[in-house]
Amino acid sequence: MTSPLATIGYEASTLPRVIAALKAGGVDLLLDVRAVASSRKAGFSKTLLGATLEAEGIGYRHLRDLGTPKAGRQAARAGRTDEMRAIFHAHMQTDAARAALDQAIETSRERRACLMCFEADWRCCHRAIVADLMRQRTGAEVVHLHPAPDLP
Repeated sequence: MTSPLATIGYEASTLPRVIAALKAGGVDLLLDVRAVASSRKAGFSKTLLGATLEAEGIGYRHLRDLGTPKAGRQAARAGRTDEMRAIFHAHMQTDAARAALDQAIETSRERRACLMCFEADWRCCHRAIVADLMRQRTGAEVVHLHPAPDLP
């Protein structure tokens, strides 16, 4: 039986709250599906994020080719979600994206994985598309984790 696949966005939260949500969800591997694994939010840049997760007993893998191309990120920032989806679906036809999807699927069969991107709302994020593609091929249930929001 395939483990459930989780997704999470860190936009409205902090790293400690994201880690708490991952642990509560039984996640043992975070699959970073950002094209650019850097962030202005403290702790979410690739090297620091990977080291922090590892110290917490959660593995980390960056799958750059499952990230949204620049034009798609620009469309998403402008609120043009349908345009972002079209751009991302076209991107998923590339050899690199297909290979990264195969890696994500293989990894998720071995460990309880979670797809991570920036957007808090999974319905407006490409990670929902990646999760659905993985679900179609594996039959895995998809669970969207919601870390506690950052409080002022």
